[in-house]
Amino acid sequence: MGRPRGFDEAEVVRAAASLFANRAYDGISVDELVSHLGLHRNSLYKTFGSKRGLYLAALRWCLKQEVPLLIAEIDEAENAAAAIERLTTSQSGAGVDLLLLAAVERAPVDQEVALEVKRALNSLDEAVEHCQSGGEAPEIMRSPIGFTATLLGLRLRVRAAALTAEPGAPTLRHGPHPS
Repeated sequence: MGRPRGFDEAEVVRAAASLFANRAYDGISVDELVSHLGLHRNSLYKTFGSKRGLYLAALRWCLKQEVPLLIAEIDEAENAAAAIERLTTSQSGAGVDLLLLAAVERAPVDQEVALEVKRALNSLDEAVEHCQSGGEAPEIMRSPIGFTATLLGLRLRVRAAALTAEPGAPTLRHGPHPS
């Protein structure tokens, strides 16, 4: 009989999703993964097969758990401005961050990741169709694909601003830029 696992697989996957959302697939080594996750290298390989296997488990968990929370927030928004506000302040931001990184880093070189990203983007587009954009939304935001692209672009801006912000400084400027 095999030795029982000394770790919670679901917790490892959640923690890995957070690491990959912050540092990307290529930005973290197997040594850093096992160190941050408190795993033995052999446990990682026995359970997930490889770093890629853990990444896919983390991405799928994120797209199944985090992105639907964001979709629910978009569905509940009364208009485009409210949906944008929810995205930029959402606790589900890590899910979108991992989706963004997966789309630009891994999807071009990994068909399986590309399919997961495509499914998630389609789900976001469907949620946007239910969001009433109202008259204040720019034309691009009146189509699901345009609005999803706007939401993802804004999340990218939030992420970039957070990386360069001084402590206590706001991370995203709302409203028009001063002339």
